[in-house]
Amino acid sequence: MPSLTEDLVALLHRPITRADRQRAALHLLDWIGCAVAGAASETGAVFRAHAARQPKGAARIIGGGTASARDATFANGAFGNVLEMDDVHREAILHPGPVIAPTALALATERGADGLALLDAILRGYEAEIRIGRAMGPAHYRQFHPTASCGPFGAVAAAASLLGLDDRATVWALGNAGTQAGGVWQCRSEPVMTKQLHTARAAVMGLEAALLAADGLTGPRGILEGQFGVFAGLAPDARPQRVLAEPDAPWMVHATSFKPWPACRHCHASIDAALELHGIPLAEIATVEVASYGDAIAFCDRVTPESVVQSKFSLQHAVAVALRDGPPPLAAFTPAGYQDAELAALRASVTLRQDEALHAAYPLRYGAAVTVTLANGSRRQAVVPDALGDPENPLPPERILDKARMLMASVGVDAARIEAIIAATLALPDGAPAAALDTLLP
Repeated sequence: MPSLTEDLVALLHRPITRADRQRAALHLLDWIGCAVAGAASETGAVFRAHAARQPKGAARIIGGGTASARDATFANGAFGNVLEMDDVHREAILHPGPVIAPTALALATERGADGLALLDAILRGYEAEIRIGRAMGPAHYRQFHPTASCGPFGAVAAAASLLGLDDRATVWALGNAGTQAGGVWQCRSEPVMTKQLHTARAAVMGLEAALLAADGLTGPRGILEGQFGVFAGLAPDARPQRVLAEPDAPWMVHATSFKPWPACRHCHASIDAALELHGIPLAEIATVEVASYGDAIAFCDRVTPESVVQSKFSLQHAVAVALRDGPPPLAAFTPAGYQDAELAALRASVTLRQDEALHAAYPLRYGAAVTVTLANGSRRQAVVPDALGDPENPLPPERILDKARMLMASVGVDAARIEAIIAATLALPDGAPAAALDTLLP
């Protein structure tokens, strides 16, 4: 009887259309914008310093220099998650872009692959990571960071596609990626940089597993459902049927959401609702109530954020910013933003509540309601069932391009280079070489 990974590999042979590749190119560009900005951060500087000590190679390190595909994957794999603007799949509750995109781009560049091969690899990576991620179950998410635990599967599938591995070797690679799965959530409780190590390691684990499989390293075919496999060890309420469910559905990249705001995705529907109420004079606001699903509150109940990371995981701060300032800029989640006295006072008026209807719809839908009670006792409410950027509430392609422009411009990349990067990315579905894009990265 075939294992789950064997059947999953068979699914990766489904037909790929131009529209699929164009969608993959948008996700690649979205990652580039996030990673270019993330590389300029304090966390990015640590990984850039590490990369600078590695031997030179064919693949570009964002922020300067070149390295082997392996070392470029590790460095660039750290950058895309820094700003919390990376793409996300709702049911799997993970971020495929910051793991799969750097792996695929670095390897495609090193191997001289064209845009079609690069985008097909990205599609297969998203498919594997998301299908496994959505099978892990709620108990896994309470203890583990799914981008860390499931990311290696996505990186493996992308790398295996570029390396031309046969099905048997791809199953081996998936098995050896899964045997390294981990990423506990303690970094949620402390203002540290570990989340970026999670994405960097997930990417490299997958790439190395694929390279080793190409050389003949065998791996367990039952890594998911086996007696000592990932589900048994990491996911006590796993839903194995979700790995292969809906085999004729569009590629999973189409179900992956873009993030318009620089905060945890669990804050986004609340931001969207607060934006509908923006314009109320602060002096007239008595209290603010945010109603959402359980994980939004569990991850983002933080009245007094004390770091950049904590501010991005604060529903109170995100909603206060949106109510006062409108669409949240990057600066809202810097020390100047979360230390702002007026915002701190507004945060203190915000209470959180789990809404049972919104909670029941999660994780297939990420919704929120914000209710403002005014000093005169009247109330104003906005309800958002699907966060902006979700398939039901999509970002138009031009806004995705504008987001990439904004992120790259925010760290000083000149306009001509930004437009060249966008053009090179959008040329990939026509077969432009991956290296033509990679060499443009700042």
